[in-house]
Amino acid sequence: MTIYIGNLSYQATEEDIREVFTEYGEVKRVVLPIDRETGRMRGFAFVEMSSDDHENSAIADLDGAEWMGRQLKVNKAKPKESSGGGARRSY
Repeated sequence: MTIYIGNLSYQATEEDIREVFTEYGEVKRVVLPIDRETGRMRGFAFVEMSSDDHENSAIADLDGAEWMGRQLKVNKAKPKESSGGGARRSY
């Protein structure tokens, strides 16, 4: 399972996020998506932890918590849906 963290401060770093989530258990991976055009962080991140129990505890404690001046949105990440891509249809 992967955790989605939304409404992040643009000043948050991978180390900041890792530090917060390590309080709940081993953090396997932190992903901070970057906007291709601006090179800035996009305001959300994904965290993968070593166990579902650790992830569930982090979600329960951190969803709605204020951190770096922002109220976090923390929940289970939804699988990425394909955008369909391909050629456009003309009608």
